[in-house]
Amino acid sequence: MATTKALPVRRPLRREPTHPGEILREDVLPALRMNVSQAARELGVSRQLLHRILAGKAPVTPEMAVRLGKWAGNGPALWLGMQQAFDVWHAERALSAEIERIPGHVA
Repeated sequence: MATTKALPVRRPLRREPTHPGEILREDVLPALRMNVSQAARELGVSRQLLHRILAGKAPVTPEMAVRLGKWAGNGPALWLGMQQAFDVWHAERALSAEIERIPGHVA
């Protein structure tokens, strides 16, 4: 007979998670002494796309996470995890009233 493990309950964050573009803008690019044009060229993306990510207006997609992970040397999972935390935090707030009406079923 198979046993089922309960999934851990995730406590909601009170503060908004940092958009991965902010990390790139505030920490990574200055540490590398690189401007947006240079970084975009090395990443193989347009300057406009990179600007939108740095401004928090565009998400880090799986494809961009692979590029960033290779470029920064820390793998795609870090970048996707930051984007996921940011997206889930916003979704929870946008859907809070609707989510309250959904019953929870704990096995």
